[in-house]
Amino acid sequence: MRIQSIETFSTKEICIVRIRTDSGEEGYGQVAPYHANITAKVLHQQMAPHVLGLHPLDIDGIVDLCIEAEHKFPGSYICRAAGGIDTALWDLKGKLEGKSVCELLGGKHEHIRAYGSSMKRDISPQDEADRLRKLMKTKGFTAFKIRIANNFGKNVDVWPGRTEEIVPTVRRAIGDDTALMVDANSGYTPDKAIQVGKMLENYHVAHFEEPCPYPEIEWTAEVAKALTIPVAGGEQDHCLAQWKRMIGMKAVDIVQPDICYLGGVSRTLRVAKMAAEAGIPCTPHAANLSMVTVFTLHLLGAIENAGPYLEFSIEDNPWVKDLYYPALEVRDGMVEIPKGNGWGVEINQDWLRKADYHITQIH
Repeated sequence: MRIQSIETFSTKEICIVRIRTDSGEEGYGQVAPYHANITAKVLHQQMAPHVLGLHPLDIDGIVDLCIEAEHKFPGSYICRAAGGIDTALWDLKGKLEGKSVCELLGGKHEHIRAYGSSMKRDISPQDEADRLRKLMKTKGFTAFKIRIANNFGKNVDVWPGRTEEIVPTVRRAIGDDTALMVDANSGYTPDKAIQVGKMLENYHVAHFEEPCPYPEIEWTAEVAKALTIPVAGGEQDHCLAQWKRMIGMKAVDIVQPDICYLGGVSRTLRVAKMAAEAGIPCTPHAANLSMVTVFTLHLLGAIENAGPYLEFSIEDNPWVKDLYYPALEVRDGMVEIPKGNGWGVEINQDWLRKADYHITQIH
């Protein structure tokens, strides 16, 4: 059995990958969202030549080959493309063996507690509080994450005073028994992050995510050392050597690898294992309801150091609408790991037919 073809179905935001073997088996995966049509080009031009003709069950070996063979192009797009290959191969393997990916990884099917993840910074504190309180009643969420600061180290808010207002406003609305996390998206220098972190401690924030620009791991380590609340990070990091340094120096208290950004399940398992050996929990980044949240569910059901929550976006993004079925749903604050073979969901064929199609294959 050999890999015969690699197909992509792309929009600007999403790219689904289908891998087929010479004996007719197939598996579906997804590259990282956002500018996914560019990643599809990288996949066909720089990944496919290394992958076609190989045995599909050597997933770790294939992903390593893809990244090492393209060592002159280290960076996000290579790993995003490799993640599309990896996740399609895991689906294929599950279908061949009659197991879900979670079961392949040694896990079991269960319900994972979700935190409702807000992506909005332009929302007023009161409007944010109102919609989170409503979601507690309708979906049973017992945890949320909100956005503070603004992007990438400028020590500014979307408008002056928003951070200082939104944290107490949301805390009052959701009560003390509901977990509250905040995400600064690389928003602060260390001194400002520590100042804000001290305020967050007063409101019993469960984790402070990406307080400093993510490449500056020494800055993040400084913040983590100064605060009593856990500091989380790592969503942007796709280099395993950087992960080794980050975990080794305890720059974060919670690791948050993104399966699609990092290069797939196989590489994410390595980060989770490094973290487990250091006594650090793993709560992967899954900031939208594309297939990345499906992948993350299966991973959380299997790793020994899984954090207490699945990140679950509360935003209504039309570009993920009807991508796969059955859609993931939050009931009583929990999301069930899909039970079928592979990823346990079906890609919507109507969605595929409307997407931009490319194929690379052995003739």
